[in-house]
Amino acid sequence: MAFKQHQINYKLVKRTAITTVLSGLLFSSAVTANDDRFKDVTITSTQLTENTYMFSGSGGNIGVSAGSDGILIIDDQFAPLADKITAKLNTIQAGVPKYIVNTHYHGDHTGGNAHFGQHGTILAHHNVLKRLSTNADTPASALPVITYSKNISIHFNQDTLELIHLGPGHTDGDSVVHWQQANVIHMGDLFFKDRFPYVDLKGGGSVVGYRNNVSAILDLINDDTKVIPGHGDLANKSELLKFKHMLDDNINWMRAEKEQNKSLEEILKAGVPAKYKDWGWRFITEEKWINTLYQDL
Repeated sequence: MAFKQHQINYKLVKRTAITTVLSGLLFSSAVTANDDRFKDVTITSTQLTENTYMFSGSGGNIGVSAGSDGILIIDDQFAPLADKITAKLNTIQAGVPKYIVNTHYHGDHTGGNAHFGQHGTILAHHNVLKRLSTNADTPASALPVITYSKNISIHFNQDTLELIHLGPGHTDGDSVVHWQQANVIHMGDLFFKDRFPYVDLKGGGSVVGYRNNVSAILDLINDDTKVIPGHGDLANKSELLKFKHMLDDNINWMRAEKEQNKSLEEILKAGVPAKYKDWGWRFITEEKWINTLYQDL
């Protein structure tokens, strides 16, 4: 069977994703099912192996397993996109997802939970349930039903999907999902391809923990692994390693600045090392990244 790659206008996807992330990344309650900001969003799919796909639209990238056991999705973007995601899934295989995995609690990854959770089982780390439950407006169908403290395996569509929790990083409830046979890994927001990441310090995140988690995943995968980032284009191990080097360099740089007793204002004025000037973007600007490093280190 020839693997199909649907045509994707990545620049348009990125612009749309960035705009909507700005308005709804943390608080899914701020996004309604009829939100006009999402009416022009298109869900695109890339087939990775016989049974695995990556969907892009607005918000976090979605991982898909489709086969004889049914459909499983990893993350589900914003609530207004649930019908569009369902329609795209039906172009691959009829039916609704049996399982929905949340890589963390942010609304651009869990907004579709209420829709998909009506017919499927949601899995996530304990802390995802804890944080989603704090919002009184979250319906029961949007909450994880199966939670775990470290790792859990799903045996599905002739593969084993290992859900791995490595400790605080992007948040305190991150999971990555590794297809053992397909050699595909979904990083959740432990990977913003070629961009400064968002480290949710108020959500239990840690800059050093983030870097250490990325390092642990690099030890797990190989040069043939297809890497689905939380945001950005499909990647490989070398591109994830490039991201990890950026984290190393920026952590070491900030530690050196603080050891010299430089104030935050002085550091902001000088900016990040020149080679990383173009890693800032509309949501995580250079200034916001410096503030995150300074505060957490």
